[in-house]
Amino acid sequence: MRHALLAAGIATAALAGTAHAYDLEDWPTHYAFGEGTDLGLVMVYRYDSNDFSDDRKPDGSNAFEDSATNRRKELGLYLKKKGVYDAIVDYEYQGKTWLDTNVRVYSKAFFGEDYGAFRFGYSKTPFSFEGNTATKADSFLELALPSQAMFESRRTGIDWLFERPLYVINAGYYWGQDLLGDNDGTTYGGRIAWTPVKAEGNVLHLGVAATREDRDATADGRGIHHAPSLTISTAPEAGLTPVRLVSSGALSGAGTVDRAGLEGIWIAGPWSLQGELLREDVSRSGANPDFGASGAYVFGSWVLTGESRPYSAGNVNNIKPENPCGAFELLLRYSELDLNDAPVQGGKEHDWTLGANWYLTSHFKFQANYIKAYSDRGNLSLDPTIVELRAQIMF
Repeated sequence: MRHALLAAGIATAALAGTAHAYDLEDWPTHYAFGEGTDLGLVMVYRYDSNDFSDDRKPDGSNAFEDSATNRRKELGLYLKKKGVYDAIVDYEYQGKTWLDTNVRVYSKAFFGEDYGAFRFGYSKTPFSFEGNTATKADSFLELALPSQAMFESRRTGIDWLFERPLYVINAGYYWGQDLLGDNDGTTYGGRIAWTPVKAEGNVLHLGVAATREDRDATADGRGIHHAPSLTISTAPEAGLTPVRLVSSGALSGAGTVDRAGLEGIWIAGPWSLQGELLREDVSRSGANPDFGASGAYVFGSWVLTGESRPYSAGNVNNIKPENPCGAFELLLRYSELDLNDAPVQGGKEHDWTLGANWYLTSHFKFQANYIKAYSDRGNLSLDPTIVELRAQIMF
């Protein structure tokens, strides 16, 4: 029934989109002032359906529960003047969390020379290509296993973006809590990528990233002191379940967290290949042993209708369809995550995902994923099959 309702919504959008696709591209979501300032809205709405099978535990119960509900309700406001500055305030109401809330200035507008762009406020830390991809432009319904488990997400601080034809650099320093009052500490690090080929529909990006996080103790609303700790875990690339097939558990005494990664993307017309190797090492105090986690993913993409994945400023975006029927993309991904590091046995998991995306217009995107997960943690091995559908509206 859930899939039927979602399919009905997709079919309705298809009929409207096929007849009026180009009209739907012109939404009155922003206002451009005469001197070049642009004021507008940011919105992403997602409705997801997750169906699980092959998930029976030894006691006869199922590990997962099927679900269909809102996945994301994001609304924000931006103000920008091209080449001079941009500012954004963005909030996600489904998860009750702040998203990008920052101001960025472009040096050339003030100094006459391009020394890069400087951003102040709340933004993503410079680790993981997939983690730094705009959420609305995710190629699959969820990030790959290692990206979900290791990406530090957003922090408050300052960062610098500097791009040249052959390379792009992003470095930042972040301090204090996030905007939800959690994750006390500081983080610094950066990403650098070599881009010997960087043209529309023809890209080669090879990069490295590294960050160091120093976690601090926290005090809750009752004034109770909590020593620094960290948990590394992830759902099996399904967003509507709290179940974790692999998890390090709470790593008490976690002080310094070092993250490092290798990343690459190749785009050749309608074909692309993307992958990462990620590593996270946690230094712990006292008698607690240090812990290390590792993972990787790789996926291929083919756009049947001939468009290319857009690339700029060191990352990718949604495909923009070039015909009234939209753009169609097929994808295949392999991902793995290892959370075993004696004496912590958090488990191992690897997933295969077959994906299909339909970009009806720049504002409507429909996705389907078929996932076969394989996990082994202690005495429990679960290999669930997951079918996921998503309808997304964005501007």
